[in-house]
Amino acid sequence: MGTHSMKFFKTTILALSIMGLVACSSTGDEDMTTTPTADTGAADTAAAARAAEEARLAREREAQARMEAAALATTVFYFDFDVSEFLASDRDVLAIHGRNLAANSGTRVRLEGHADERGTREYNLALGERRANSIRDYLVVNGASLSQIETVSYGEERPAAQGQSEASYRQNRRVEIIK
Repeated sequence: MGTHSMKFFKTTILALSIMGLVACSSTGDEDMTTTPTADTGAADTAAAARAAEEARLAREREAQARMEAAALATTVFYFDFDVSEFLASDRDVLAIHGRNLAANSGTRVRLEGHADERGTREYNLALGERRANSIRDYLVVNGASLSQIETVSYGEERPAAQGQSEASYRQNRRVEIIK
């Protein structure tokens, strides 16, 4: 045989062998969806990872929404004796109130400042006003507009708790956000 004939013979044998293997490997009865391939496995893994990430993000959004709802439900902020600066522990809650006002420009609030009965009437009115203004300023720093906020001081005139105990005084030193 010549070189050309030998190449043709080898190519024909190779082609027939491949056709035979293909014909024998599939009878048509197998369900092709149950035989995973490397590509299918990688796609399934990627899809599962995406689904897990989406579920994690959804849980985070739900937790954030619950936290924001709880913060917005908090409308009374307490002060130490003879101090007009709100407590550092209230900053995050007040920041959420400020961002909520910024996102809802039609919303208006009234900040009512209060004091306990110690001190003169005039001093307590001024202290209640300074407390309300302290919270107002923080809300504005966090996005609220001054036009959304009204401040008023009641001083010692509207106590939340009656009595002359420290527990009563503590409840009366406050600013309330009224919507």
